[in-house]
Amino acid sequence: MPTVLSVSGSPSPTSRTGRLLRHLDTRLTRQGHHVVPLDVRTLPAEALLGADPGHPAIQAAARLFEEADGVVIGTPIYKSAYSGLLKTLLDLLPQYALAGKAVLPLATGGSPAHVLSVDYALRPVLNSMGADHVLPGWFVVDKHITVAADGTVTVQEDTASEVYRVADAFSATLTARHRSLAAA
Repeated sequence: MPTVLSVSGSPSPTSRTGRLLRHLDTRLTRQGHHVVPLDVRTLPAEALLGADPGHPAIQAAARLFEEADGVVIGTPIYKSAYSGLLKTLLDLLPQYALAGKAVLPLATGGSPAHVLSVDYALRPVLNSMGADHVLPGWFVVDKHITVAADGTVTVQEDTASEVYRVADAFSATLTARHRSLAAA
């Protein structure tokens, strides 16, 4: 069973980015993956802002990246770039923390004007960290994600079909890699 690290780079505990990721975590789990959620905002601020890669919490996060077969990176888009919180964590990880991994980038934002941020801001960083395969990601406009009072997440139908398509492609990539490694 492939392990997926699902990373939310949002600083908000009620963000649509985090809600979307946890919604997709359920889908990936149903497809046979072991999903480990990581909300970067839960890591100690002093370790992140002090750029302390030796801090136990940062080392634990680095181990999660190392142990994962695939990584889903979710971020809100601020000023046409991924979150500073996510940037801080990625800067503290080893240079090739994504080596040999399939990575699915996802982003949320207030306007479709930021749609290219996934490809022009986030993808180059993921590639520079040695990602074996960065799948085509997806950008979701915030208003297409609805959170009910009970916490249930609904994604607008057209948007949901596209997000599920990229998540399913990520899942298929991981499954094929896992079978290939098991057969070797």
